[in-house]
Amino acid sequence: MSDSHEPEVLPPADREADSSMLKPFLEHLEDLRWMLIKMLATLGVASILSFFFARKLLTLIIWPLQHATQNPEPFLRTLEVTGGLNLAMKLSFYAGTIIASPFLLYFLAEFILPALTPKEKRLLTPVLGAGVGLFLGGVALAYCLVLPAGLKWFLDYNTYLGIRSEWVIDNYISFVSHMALAFGLCFELPLVVLALAKLGIVTYEFLRHKRSYVIVIIFIVAGIITPTTDPLNQLLLALPMCLLYEACIWIAWWMERRRAARQS
Repeated sequence: MSDSHEPEVLPPADREADSSMLKPFLEHLEDLRWMLIKMLATLGVASILSFFFARKLLTLIIWPLQHATQNPEPFLRTLEVTGGLNLAMKLSFYAGTIIASPFLLYFLAEFILPALTPKEKRLLTPVLGAGVGLFLGGVALAYCLVLPAGLKWFLDYNTYLGIRSEWVIDNYISFVSHMALAFGLCFELPLVVLALAKLGIVTYEFLRHKRSYVIVIIFIVAGIITPTTDPLNQLLLALPMCLLYEACIWIAWWMERRRAARQS
């Protein structure tokens, strides 16, 4: 009498079929592992190299503070013994991420390219380029306009309340970095909308009819993200985003026209 718990042995043909199904999956895992290794190695090298320019990076990041106050020296202080070293490492990581970003995107594209159609491969380069450009545009807007005005508003309001501003450099850098990152990510809105339009999830008519709701949402988000309650700073973020959304509406219209022309 055979044991009912004896493991089932697959025929040779079934074993070969099962192996052929598992091999691509294992190969993808290996490719993913190497992609992550290359990304981490590139980011590490870029951060280490940036560490030697920590003083120049600090000069660069306090530029908005210099335009908010004529004497930024009182704010360049730390409350920790290792504050200077920690600050240099933080700046090096931020700078290394920016420097390594083109290589990181290249490694990511190298990983996903085999799964794309030739048409999608041709679209990948302009999409990545547009994404980087929009992100840098948002960061530049925050760095050059919003942050200097916002910092000055905070200083003036503290003075109005009779409060002496004694910011520490660690908090200042975290604030500036988060603000610049938030603006950069908000400027990725067109790519998200266009991707949804390309997939057919949203249409030109849908985007056009929801315009008023989206504008309200944009101003709410801008009011949350911007560092002050000053309507000018809110407008500096909201207006470009509204213009980008309007551009998305007409690009979606153009995409639908092209799709209809090809199908006719």
